[in-house]
Amino acid sequence: MATKEDVYEAIKTVIDPEVGFDIVSLGLIYDAKVEGDHVDVTMTLSTRGCPLHEMMVQWVKDAVLKLPDVNSVDVEVVWEPAWNISMASDEVKKALGAI
Repeated sequence: MATKEDVYEAIKTVIDPEVGFDIVSLGLIYDAKVEGDHVDVTMTLSTRGCPLHEMMVQWVKDAVLKLPDVNSVDVEVVWEPAWNISMASDEVKKALGAI
């Protein structure tokens, strides 16, 4: 059975094309829950009007479905808490000039 850590590693393959960093390092993934062969992912986007909204959700689903023993994925996009640069990893903050 996949673990939460496996899910996060899989999602790290999803790169935000606008900034060139993976969405886990950007802090856009809020949670992942594994129940048997099903995974629920809670995430946000950097802006509500993101033109890649549906594509990003599909990319997350596709990445998680590549894990062995995962047969279904639901992705919920939430807006609270609102994303901000402080949620990103130090590497991302440094690269974007936030620290």
